[in-house]
Amino acid sequence: MRFPLADWIDEHLDCRHNLGSSGMRGSIAHPRPNAREVGTASPERLTEALALGIRVDPRRVFLTHGATEANSLVTWFRRRAEGGAAPKFRVQHPEYPPLSDVATWAGFRAGTPNASAALGLVSLPRNPEGVQWSDAEFETWASGAKSLLVDETFREFSGAGSRSTAGRPGLWVTGTFTKFFAADDVRVGYVVAPPEESARFARFHGVVTDELPPYSVAAAVRILEDRVDLARRVRELFERNRRVLSSALPPGRAVRAPVFFDRVADGDRLARRCLRASILVCPGRFFGARGGVRLSLTRRTFPADFAAYLRVRNSATGRSGA
Repeated sequence: MRFPLADWIDEHLDCRHNLGSSGMRGSIAHPRPNAREVGTASPERLTEALALGIRVDPRRVFLTHGATEANSLVTWFRRRAEGGAAPKFRVQHPEYPPLSDVATWAGFRAGTPNASAALGLVSLPRNPEGVQWSDAEFETWASGAKSLLVDETFREFSGAGSRSTAGRPGLWVTGTFTKFFAADDVRVGYVVAPPEESARFARFHGVVTDELPPYSVAAAVRILEDRVDLARRVRELFERNRRVLSSALPPGRAVRAPVFFDRVADGDRLARRCLRASILVCPGRFFGARGGVRLSLTRRTFPADFAAYLRVRNSATGRSGA
């Protein structure tokens, strides 16, 4: 068992219509390094390429084996820095579950969404809602949090710049190659530390992490070299699927990531009905919200998969239409 959302998706991957998986694997292929590139793989070169693309000092960028590890490292690092009795964290549901799960395991305790907290946790663009907050919305939410962890797993879909360039004290950002670049096999993520914490985090990172495999490093470098072409192909597919979504469900027009949270009354009930029709969606309970299901927009088969979902949804809610 990894965590319930991942287990749910993996247990039902044999469904004919997959609206559960949120990455581009199976829809695009990323470039592969050759033997020479693997043999000369340089983590330093990858770090510099990442920093250049994000537009931050390379000394702030730290490689990990994925976004989950990146989020965990930041959370545990901040918990150690807080010391004392269990400090509070806050999230705004629906939210990607490992963010709060790791915080709880690290010794934080959940506070209310708008109260002062030692650590604020958020995915941007939002997972599962798919929306991107404006600067004003972000600052309103961030107010009163001593440190902030922003998971930018879906950022490239939106075309937005990273929050890490804002120069906000206490702001940590994480990202990954697995979703936008379909690089599940590469397993590369990263942390962008705030400038005032980067030297101390470097010591922590060096003690608790292993080096990435040379293949992963070389593949990530190749991906960054080809990112313009990869981004074009990904966004063409994503935009097509977003148009299909919003033509039937108008709130989909606000989506800037490959996920959409359909706010039906009983997400569990609809998800079970979908499974009986061989359609995979993710119930809202995995994101801390009973009402709703998450749909993913990453598949080339999305138009047909979404049409099948709408038939079940409309039948369940007594609606007619496409």
